Amino acid sequence: MRRKAIATVALSGTLADKLEAAALVGFDSVEIMEADLLSFDGTPSDLRSMAEDLGIGLDLYQPFRDFEAMPEPQRARNLGRAERKFDIMQELGAELVLVCSNTQPAAIDDDQRAAADLREMAERAAKRGLRVGFEALSWGTHIRLWKHAWRIVEMADHPSLGLIVDSFHTLALQDDPADLATLPGERIFFVQLADAPRRDMDVLSWSRHFRNFPGQGELDVRGFLRAVLASGYAGPLSLEVFNDHFRSAPSRMIARDGLRSLILAEADATGVGLVAPAVVDGVEFLEFAVDPAAREALAAWLRQLGFVLAGRHRTKDVELYRQGPINFVLNSEQDSAASEHFQHHGPSVCAMALRVDDPARAVARARTLLIPDWRERTGAGEAQIPAVRSPDGTLIYLVGREQDFWAADFELFDAAGGGDLRRVDHLAFALPAWQLDTHVLFWRSLFGLSAQPVLDLPDPFGLIQSRAMVNESGSLRLIFNVSEAQNTVTNRFVSAFAGAGVQHIALETGDLAESLEAAETAGAPTLMIPPNYYEDVAARFPLGDVLLTRMEELGILYDAAGDGEFLHAYTENFQNRFFFEIVERRGGYAGFGAANAAIRMAGQARRYVPSR
Repeated sequence: MRRKAIATVALSGTLADKLEAAALVGFDSVEIMEADLLSFDGTPSDLRSMAEDLGIGLDLYQPFRDFEAMPEPQRARNLGRAERKFDIMQELGAELVLVCSNTQPAAIDDDQRAAADLREMAERAAKRGLRVGFEALSWGTHIRLWKHAWRIVEMADHPSLGLIVDSFHTLALQDDPADLATLPGERIFFVQLADAPRRDMDVLSWSRHFRNFPGQGELDVRGFLRAVLASGYAGPLSLEVFNDHFRSAPSRMIARDGLRSLILAEADATGVGLVAPAVVDGVEFLEFAVDPAAREALAAWLRQLGFVLAGRHRTKDVELYRQGPINFVLNSEQDSAASEHFQHHGPSVCAMALRVDDPARAVARARTLLIPDWRERTGAGEAQIPAVRSPDGTLIYLVGREQDFWAADFELFDAAGGGDLRRVDHLAFALPAWQLDTHVLFWRSLFGLSAQPVLDLPDPFGLIQSRAMVNESGSLRLIFNVSEAQNTVTNRFVSAFAGAGVQHIALETGDLAESLEAAETAGAPTLMIPPNYYEDVAARFPLGDVLLTRMEELGILYDAAGDGEFLHAYTENFQNRFFFEIVERRGGYAGFGAANAAIRMAGQARRYVPSR
């Protein structure tokens, strides 16, 4: 495994906080950003001593801006400025400086002049035992592409001058990284990695606010890194990420995300270092943290949806409600993980179990990715089910394909449920805005889920950003919702829940109308939809008056894509915490009815009752 580094700009806090966070999670080194050093309450020597005490290296000092190809007298002043920065680097013990391509309008468009300037800088650096790395900024005045920067490095022809490449600057301009593989690896002095969501905006603003870690965005960082490593490059892999949310989030959590992303990126590019993700067959059960009162209220809801009490735990205050293969566990056990979760969050999903092909392999992969595993207290004869903890604290149990633990742990009842609910179709999480990238990386790295593009969904009180993640077979579908607006349904949930968590649970049925009729007869609190919605559906889809009338009576929403159709309906909120959705998929429809999200959220806003 290669040396792993992170730029201090990616983390929040003081420079001391940043170094400590990077060291504690396991980074080998950091890039020192000049702005962080300027605000540091100490000398460069003090910072060097601090880093040595923490056991973390200072690999790079950056950025040195607007150097090459400037007219006199600015050229002479730039060389003097370089000498002063070399003084600082020697105090720091950082032997490499990053020089980014000039962004000044006065820069001369002359590659020979740029090469001569960089050669002079490299010669002066070499006399001090230092090196210079040249990087093409994607918004440079004349030099924007890595090939252009490399051409200038070749022209300068100095052993202390090399190329620095950055995945964002390359991929943001849709520059092809493939030819990086043809470079001599020893002439690449440093490699910086950053991902980003696709944005239609100027590259400078995109770079300064929306970069994220590899695996969190939509750029081909894996292809970039494969090309770099094919050159024979053996130096550090580093993260240079400018992100507004990262710089306000807990530094240790972001640092851990960063190191996890580098472990994943290197494994993706090389094919070694990580065991394969576990194959997920589906959700085996959801576990709700409840107290006795909330348990009775939730049980009543579940019975109205056709679930029945199917068992009680042999040693714990836990009940099992079941319909077909769907299992809901209501946990009221004192002094348990569920009890602790309830104290912090109220009635909520505290755990889920995924049925996988190899739980041990999943745990091994999690440990390599710095994901903590968990073992719940178990009694004699009870099944041992390994688990890992997700970023929001939800436990994820890993059940083997052939593992039958229900009879061992529960006294099961011979009870038949009503309805035709077949499986957990998808789960939606409400998150604080700064946690979206963390969850995307977690689920991609551990289970290999693919992230779909971010959608903007209009809530009556603001905008919600929604990103879905699915595995290849569609057996695990997750949605993550965030919002900057305080009163959206997403942020009301985050406030009521005191943090992130499962906000809605979608259950698949073979006949939505039949399932809803049964739920309505049982008194289930379903969310009704305004008549205007059905006028619009009638205009957009050839459904027929009889079907439309029945849909309106039952509160059914409709969407279609290609040859597929999607019918779905919602319950009202349970104690302002979460709600259920019942869905029917036809003809291979793979989406989530996002076109109807605004209708659902408007209905929930009308029914919202503030907690007392």
